[in-house]
Amino acid sequence: MDEILKQQQELLGLDCSKYSPEFANSNDKDDQVLNCQLAVKVLSPEDGKADIVRAAQDFCQLVAQQQKKSTDLDVDMLDSLLSSDGFPDPDLVLKFGPVDSTLGFLPWHIRLTEIVSLPSHLNISYEDFFSALRQYAACEQRLGK
Repeated sequence: MDEILKQQQELLGLDCSKYSPEFANSNDKDDQVLNCQLAVKVLSPEDGKADIVRAAQDFCQLVAQQQKKSTDLDVDMLDSLLSSDGFPDPDLVLKFGPVDSTLGFLPWHIRLTEIVSLPSHLNISYEDFFSALRQYAACEQRLGK
């Protein structure tokens, strides 16, 4: 994390306070930047299809225990059972590697998401990351217009 902040200072100079990342998986107050406009959340494979399977199993148990009816299942119910409940829909997804997929996201979670492809997550430089952010900033979301 120190290296990211150091590279950020070198590349952005005085503008770095406008683009400060928040380390979502850190409990250390020193790693959290105040007044940040950017939150970086890192998802793992467990946040995708495996989470959907677990949510379906949980719902089936609720039906078996007669706490829910099978007709109660809808998008809102599934969202509440997912461990990513409350996690905002991503604005930008960095996809690493050549495989094109929805990355385990549900379609209604990524309907407005900009997906930027990068060759690999290994040795990603701050310049590559910042370039992806600039590419996202330049995209135009017309929302059906």
